[in-house]
Amino acid sequence: MGLASLGVGSGILTQGIIDKLKAADKAQDVQPITNEISAEKNKEGKLNIVNALMQNLTESTGNVSQYGLFDTRSTTATGSAVSVTANAGTKIQNFSIDVNTIATKEIEQSGSFSSATSTIASGDGSMKISVGSKDFNFKYNSSMTLTDLKNNINKDAGDTVQASIVKVGSGDFRLFLTAAHTGTDHDISIKDNDSDLDDQLLKKTDDNKNGYTNAQSATDATFKYDGVDITRKNNTVSDLLSGVTLQIKEPGKSQVSIKQDVKGIEGKLDSFVTKYNSAITQLDKMTKSSKNVKERGIFSNDSTIKEMKRAMLNMIGTAGSNVGGRLGDYGFSSNKNGTISLDHSKFEEKLKENPDNVKAVFSGGTFTRANGSTKKIEGAFDQMENTLKRYTSYSGSLNELKTSYATRLSSLEQDQQQATNRLTIKYNIMAKKFAAYDLMISKIKSASTIFTQLANAQAAAK
Repeated sequence: MGLASLGVGSGILTQGIIDKLKAADKAQDVQPITNEISAEKNKEGKLNIVNALMQNLTESTGNVSQYGLFDTRSTTATGSAVSVTANAGTKIQNFSIDVNTIATKEIEQSGSFSSATSTIASGDGSMKISVGSKDFNFKYNSSMTLTDLKNNINKDAGDTVQASIVKVGSGDFRLFLTAAHTGTDHDISIKDNDSDLDDQLLKKTDDNKNGYTNAQSATDATFKYDGVDITRKNNTVSDLLSGVTLQIKEPGKSQVSIKQDVKGIEGKLDSFVTKYNSAITQLDKMTKSSKNVKERGIFSNDSTIKEMKRAMLNMIGTAGSNVGGRLGDYGFSSNKNGTISLDHSKFEEKLKENPDNVKAVFSGGTFTRANGSTKKIEGAFDQMENTLKRYTSYSGSLNELKTSYATRLSSLEQDQQQATNRLTIKYNIMAKKFAAYDLMISKIKSASTIFTQLANAQAAAK
């Protein structure tokens, strides 16, 4: 007899009774484990948030401690004569640039042809195109077209000179030759090695009034650097000053300033402050102690998280050195709620006073004392990064804590499954017993009905 038939005979041992008994056992044996699983999953989720915040903080600390941050440079140039870029570590300096001419490319244009497919020669021969000191020879014949010549030039000499056909007007097509590089040492000339090349491709002279002409002359870039005359073959000048690249743009004057990239440095420091404050604020909430369960932080009893919070608060006050000073001497301050702030004015004052010393205090290096003596010191942000990595590295405390949570959760889920299986087995057996008892009660009840009917019949017969 199946579970669904319980109580059919007697109406006493029903499925409802089994369900109530099973629910009571589940509340006692399974639900506590389920609650623990829910709590562990909640902790695991919050730990992922903490881990992400701490990873971001560690990364931002590394961005300050990394080599080169304090060597970055910013550049400004008045006017529009030049633009300037400077490599990290470039000498901080000011200078003037007075541009006279910009570097240009030589451009030659042929005489007029009626179409792009017009032939360029009356017979077989060859021509030479010279670009500066480079010579290129091209064969021609009576069937070669202007387009054929253009293609041959681009194929064999395209790195030095580019050919194009321009429709100047109706029935007026011209071959343009443009030097690939600027400067006077890339001038272009065409010579007929034989005597069958069309006059339109020969140099225009008093005798040849239809030949090629100069559309743009090649020029060098000429300018004054702090009053000194300078000449360069192109407009990108990277060999004038070490680490500095000038882009010559147009004639005119520019005052150039190369400075330490203070805004870039402060951007990294501000990022650190923001990420530190986000992390410490969350940790403060998550480790809060309270008699009120609703107000109590989820990690209020977790020694690892609480110890990490204490280490973070402590490192702000202790990072630095006895030689160079602490972060508080350079604009950092701690607030009552555990967050930190950066006084940009104080930091910039220190940076202006001695940028190399600030670099040493923050990122490590040589610190120069007031008496001129020097000492190698570890950077404050190197120290803080090392502190944070005790928690955020692959073998750090947060990873170990995450592993312990995962292990605990796996164990609880096994206990939950085992408890559920035990109840299933227990109540499957109970259902079978109830079905058997129900059948017995039904038979007894049926026999009782028969005896009652017999007794009633005998009494009626008397």
